[in-house]
Amino acid sequence: MKEMVYCPHCRRLCRVRYEGVRLICVECDEEVNYDGPPVKVSEKCVVLLSGGVDSSVLLYSLIAEYECYPFTINYGQRHKNEIAAARKVCAARGDWLADRWQYLDLSVLRGLLPSALTDVSRGVPEGHYAQENMAQTVVPNRNMIFLSIAAGYAEGMGASRVAYAAHSEDHYIYPDCRPEFIESVGETIKLATNVTLIEPFTYKTKAEIVSLGKKLNVPLKLTWSCYKGVDRPCLRCGSCVERTLAFLQVDFPDPALSNAEWEAAVEYARSKS
Repeated sequence: MKEMVYCPHCRRLCRVRYEGVRLICVECDEEVNYDGPPVKVSEKCVVLLSGGVDSSVLLYSLIAEYECYPFTINYGQRHKNEIAAARKVCAARGDWLADRWQYLDLSVLRGLLPSALTDVSRGVPEGHYAQENMAQTVVPNRNMIFLSIAAGYAEGMGASRVAYAAHSEDHYIYPDCRPEFIESVGETIKLATNVTLIEPFTYKTKAEIVSLGKKLNVPLKLTWSCYKGVDRPCLRCGSCVERTLAFLQVDFPDPALSNAEWEAAVEYARSKS
């Protein structure tokens, strides 16, 4: 991996930094066209990547610091669109990252982990995450399963880190996104491996994550959040409403939506917040 890249603006080899998909010369602050892997890094990191906003921003935020290996798990969720989104998010960064992407099919878990997200005979609740009916979207112990597998994958490949993107607004609904869970599972992983769990977004809001994604030029247009598993976002499930409110807070229309969809999403989200 190269530590320096030829900059046509400076006409010499220069150090570089990454801002999302853009490579910037640190000497002249201009964009450099270079399609190779990122600057040399010292540690490997397995990044749990769902294909949603949070994990996609997490992946892009870690690329300059770690040699990242995106890891996506199919747990039998009805919204399989996010799996395709995960692949697209990696490919948008470069073939080198798409080649590192790993996909694990655990769709058999659909019958073992009852939830509105895995049981297509149940309806997906609509409205704001703070509403009590959103507890129907809890997938029992999902993140414990994911993190355990990711830690084994990391240990086997010699990676020193596993990263996942739980954030502060997940805490209310999801027990396996709360700080006490994260701390405990991180300690447990260390008992059996040489892997450290990192979770930079634990105390960040969704709006702060969207803002970071915008700054890093993360291809948010490619991400998927809707729980309903339809061709276009429903704009009404808890995940869609949370996403809309986050983009709204940073005054940034969701690039994944058409203008008409964005207007409808904002109207509905405001009515539920």
